Amino acid sequence: MAEAIKLPKMSDTMTEGVIVKWNYKTGDTVKSGDILAEVETDKATMDMEVYAKGTVLYLVEEGSTAAVDSIIAVVGQPGEDFSALLSSAQAPTATSPAEEKQEATPVATPASSAPTTAAISTGDDRLKASPLARKMATDKGIDLTAVAGSGENGRIVKRDVENYSPATGAVAPMHAVTMPIGQESYDEVPVSQMRKTIAARLSESKFTAPHFYLSIEINMDKAVAAREQMNTISPVKISMNDLVVKAAAVALTQHPKVNSSWLGTKIRYNHHVHVGVAMAVEDGLLVPVVRFANQKNLSQISAEVKEYGKKAKEKKLQPQDWTGNTFTVSNLGMFGIDEFTAIINPPDACIMAVGTVKDTVGVVNGEVKPVKTMKVTLSCDHRVVDGTMGAAFLKTFRELLEEPVKLLV
Repeated sequence: MAEAIKLPKMSDTMTEGVIVKWNYKTGDTVKSGDILAEVETDKATMDMEVYAKGTVLYLVEEGSTAAVDSIIAVVGQPGEDFSALLSSAQAPTATSPAEEKQEATPVATPASSAPTTAAISTGDDRLKASPLARKMATDKGIDLTAVAGSGENGRIVKRDVENYSPATGAVAPMHAVTMPIGQESYDEVPVSQMRKTIAARLSESKFTAPHFYLSIEINMDKAVAAREQMNTISPVKISMNDLVVKAAAVALTQHPKVNSSWLGTKIRYNHHVHVGVAMAVEDGLLVPVVRFANQKNLSQISAEVKEYGKKAKEKKLQPQDWTGNTFTVSNLGMFGIDEFTAIINPPDACIMAVGTVKDTVGVVNGEVKPVKTMKVTLSCDHRVVDGTMGAAFLKTFRELLEEPVKLLV
């Protein structure tokens, strides 16, 4: 009998996925273990195996968005009737790209509540246009007699005015002379699976966890000098962010209550230190995790973060790469941002926002001199971390970067 292939849950936060590519077409034979498709989840594009064998009888359209556990394919015997299998599904199997576009387009208003159509006198003829189209034409200085209508019975509607382009040499009406030059335009694209998840998770975090913020400025003179020395012997180039990750990891071992999670009815104090490193990618943000960061040296952290960055851009990160974080670092210093606040990345109790290292003037041992400084802001979940706890963590973090030799012992 025909067997329905349902979209599996390929990450802990996945609710739907996009069928990026089918590796087989209808009529092909598949067996258990074959990679049937590439699926875009909220985190990455991943291979989907098939655990049935037989002939591919049905596939949803490539590019479709499908809910987890919905039917995306059917495998069975050649010529087998599978219509009952599809009709028995409780929910729609998938939404094709064309259907998504159609859903985003305003539908026609029922006749009983249809907007009135304005009739414009054009000599012996009467030109029909919706009130909105007429107003837009007036605002833009467009002569409606030159616009072709695409609505019912040739009625001119909003899109006709938006898409109108006057013929070469056409003379604009006199009242248009004073109108600003230019035309409003925009693009609309479907929300990616990654962006949907970012929106849901961070909205939940921001409006559920009571955030408070602690900021501190750090003298980075010794950290900058130490980094330059390290890079003369390190097998990989150590970045300032690598120093931040290492210093945060070491500080967390001294302040374990910051290395924690709110679980509703209990608080989890983690004995291991897994630091999430926020990375910007084309569709949004990913947070791969440097596991046991406190036990790794700077070269190991640097190599791992660089590998994560490469995999993130290629959408090759796997679930084990982005799960298990106990603390997160978000660094915008490379973009010249002095300071900012970040939204806590669940299930962490804290996230640290890191600004750029910049040249400024400070007082060192009573002497005014040029110094390099960096500002960081710790966002804390007040259900778990109190102000004194967060402040103590930042004090240790600053001491480690101001005396970076402590990171090496």
